[in-house]
Amino acid sequence: MISVQVAVADNAVSNETSSPQQAIDIVKKAINYIKTNGTDKAYALFDDHTGPFVDKDLYVVVYDFNGKCLAHGANEKLIGRNLIDAQDVDGKYYVKERVEMAKTNESYWTEYKFSDPITKKLEPKSTYCEKLNDTVVCAGVYNQSP
Repeated sequence: MISVQVAVADNAVSNETSSPQQAIDIVKKAINYIKTNGTDKAYALFDDHTGPFVDKDLYVVVYDFNGKCLAHGANEKLIGRNLIDAQDVDGKYYVKERVEMAKTNESYWTEYKFSDPITKKLEPKSTYCEKLNDTVVCAGVYNQSP
């Protein structure tokens, strides 16, 4: 089992939380940015804690279909790691679920528990994902269902 914790994003100073619509919007913005600028430039920007793809508790993550983390807006230590076997505190394989769902769905929501970068507590999290080629681009919100 891989244990994963999220580092607090540098610009996550507000006590406000993001909305499900904001998660959808940032994923769509991220996909457009990838299509326009390529993966290298896009992933570097997604990983930038002070960049436009990190806002409050909202950040972009990208995985390939093997579960390898290609970009992570809250924890650079996860980039390049295969997280297919990562589990939340309840034992849910949330990365595996994302990858499997991306194989048959263009967009979807998943739910699991994860460390909120603002409260630093384990919270219920709903994550919106869209498939892009052989990757899945996601962003999630805490304590809210879509």
